[in-house]
Amino acid sequence: MARVRDNRTLDMFEVPQPAGKAPASMDYRSVVAHMVAEMLKQAESDRYGVAAEMSRLTGREITKAMLDAYTSEAREAWNIPFWLAPALETACDSHMLSAWMADKRGARLMVGKEVLAAELGKLEQLRDEAAQKIRELKRIMGEIK
Repeated sequence: MARVRDNRTLDMFEVPQPAGKAPASMDYRSVVAHMVAEMLKQAESDRYGVAAEMSRLTGREITKAMLDAYTSEAREAWNIPFWLAPALETACDSHMLSAWMADKRGARLMVGKEVLAAELGKLEQLRDEAAQKIRELKRIMGEIK
């Protein structure tokens, strides 16, 4: 039986690279508007519920009309403000904007158990490197006698 290649899972050993620095290459208004729309589409609540939750979280009035404007490419002056991104992600139970921003800066976002797994992997690597050095020192000490 032929093996099917998974082309959707990212290679965990791939080193992320920051976005290029070409002039005018970082106008992400349209991309952000589409991501906000996607987050709202995937949210458990409707836009009214998300707006209410964001209002509760920020202590400022956030309306459905504002959310609608944040998702519109045509309303360039209404891209979501950076300070509202955490409230939107919380209300939508998403990390889409944070992960996207990390990717654009050449990083990778890890959440929850991913953080613990990465720390465990790092500690296991340190342990293995220390064990290798110990073996090497013992070998050298045995030769010096």
